[in-house]
Amino acid sequence: MARPQDPFIGRDILNGQFQILQKIGSGGMGSVYKALQPAMNRMVAVKILHPKLANRKDLVSRFRREARAMSHLTHPNTVKVLLYGELEDGSLYIVMEYLDGKNLNQTVRAEGPMSLERGLPILIQASNALEEAHRAGIIHRDLKPENIFLSQQGGMKDYAKVLDFGLAKVTEREMRPGSIILTQEGMVFGTPEFMSPEQAQGKALTPASDIYSLAIILYEVLTGKLPFEAKNPMEYIQLHVTAKPKPIDERVPGKTFPPLLWTVLEKALAKKSEERYASGGEFAHALGAVLNGLPQVPPYQNGEAMRPMMGSAPGAPPAQPATAGARPAAAQPTAPPHSSPLPRLVSGRSKQPSVALLAGVAVAFLVVGAVLAAIVMKLVMK
Repeated sequence: MARPQDPFIGRDILNGQFQILQKIGSGGMGSVYKALQPAMNRMVAVKILHPKLANRKDLVSRFRREARAMSHLTHPNTVKVLLYGELEDGSLYIVMEYLDGKNLNQTVRAEGPMSLERGLPILIQASNALEEAHRAGIIHRDLKPENIFLSQQGGMKDYAKVLDFGLAKVTEREMRPGSIILTQEGMVFGTPEFMSPEQAQGKALTPASDIYSLAIILYEVLTGKLPFEAKNPMEYIQLHVTAKPKPIDERVPGKTFPPLLWTVLEKALAKKSEERYASGGEFAHALGAVLNGLPQVPPYQNGEAMRPMMGSAPGAPPAQPATAGARPAAAQPTAPPHSSPLPRLVSGRSKQPSVALLAGVAVAFLVVGAVLAAIVMKLVMK
């Protein structure tokens, strides 16, 4: 028996602003459609909450919270929310930018584990996107490879976009009056394979919980395996809380990684959240050090992360800044301090007379000449 036609496909919504073309994804809460926006001549993605769930206040609140959380984020590696609200029939919707590509899970399943040179830049992009969210008081809570989308943008391959803030915890100031808060202590949400220990125990979360999930994602991206062996979701939850992750060099026989990679991952996978990297920006900074082949992670000061040199091979010495004639930093001569803002002479004190001295001598000669001329005139007159 043929399945019934989706009621939204072929439908115009919001007074013809968008034309639903086809379904491109679905989940427990809703479906995602590809749609045309004729006025802008562009494709968009429209996420619509399942109509049958419209009377569930908890899920409606969660859906609204996703839209509200994402509308506050502007980082280029976070999917852009263009519009959200309620349709004429009461269905809730979110209009987002349309992405053409595959998510990280689909990519690894189809192509196998990634090299460091490919995998690290993807996770650095995602980490920087989370930095903005963390600073805005937003914790994603459901990071997994399916929620990191790879597309092409501006000629750049593997342009990462962080998706699905449906479980995001938003600070009280971000919540509208009357919203139901679903992130109370004792409640467990998320995906067991990528869940932090504190999330698995239903404890209060910090940005460090997202860092743990990002580290699990990176581990799987580079090895094709997770850092724990488990048979079911409940066992994964237990291992996150009690077991040490298997070192990445031991996960795939014959495959090795730079020592700094495991140093970084081990810190990001610490059982205690306060022992991990504190934010997405700090984790991106550490991953950049691995990508650049550094022996250790430089200090992360004032929220300033090092800029990864996207083409350098792991283990290679870091490239020097492209400045003509520049020396390595350690060989740069140190100029003695001076208080004057004026430029100093290159060779110290000059042997050439100064302009002021020459001018003074010239004036003196002029004065003497004028005096002599006056004396001569007086003599002639007598």
